[in-house]
Amino acid sequence: MKNKKIVLMIWVLALLPAVMLALAWSRLPESVPMHWNLHNQVDRRGSPVSLWGLCAVGPIMAVMFGFLPRIDPKRANYERFQRRYELSALATELLMVVVMAAVLAESLAPGRINIAKVICIAVGVILIVMGNLMGKVKTNWFMGIRTPWALSDPDVWNKTQRLGGWVLFLSGVLLVALCLLATPEVTFGAFMAVLLGGIALTYYKSWKWYREKTDM
Repeated sequence: MKNKKIVLMIWVLALLPAVMLALAWSRLPESVPMHWNLHNQVDRRGSPVSLWGLCAVGPIMAVMFGFLPRIDPKRANYERFQRRYELSALATELLMVVVMAAVLAESLAPGRINIAKVICIAVGVILIVMGNLMGKVKTNWFMGIRTPWALSDPDVWNKTQRLGGWVLFLSGVLLVALCLLATPEVTFGAFMAVLLGGIALTYYKSWKWYREKTDM
């Protein structure tokens, strides 16, 4: 990534969970929530020390976002979707900040907010963002819907990314709406059906587009 301001923003977000944890450290209880079920009930707890592992995820991803384009055989294509690649990195790092904020909120003031719903909506928003970005991503080995047929033909790649982008976008919109309006069971079932069904459709269409082109 060449934009130094974006790189700085990515690293600020990557390190922010560690700063948040350090500031809250002295007030944390002996065990903190690590996982919630569909009904917003904590079903796994752990030592506050384990949260430092969660803090490490952001910096690791920041390093990967900077490193992967350098080893991609199609690295020249990143110039054509650089802004979208940077926005996807920012969105991913922001999600980790939300996760840490949720864990700390439940640790310091249990029951004050619905953590499951917050995380659910955050994931939905990320899917909406990624869906909007996907259509303009060019051929590469690390970002996008990388079917073997898409990687074999630029036209098939473009069609696959556009369809995959719609799948992610609509899945995100559905998830946010269901989080606000439906029961957890309905939310999970409908979201997974739409997302997995959409991914299966995208793979099928990618194969079909490639077959149609090679059979010409």
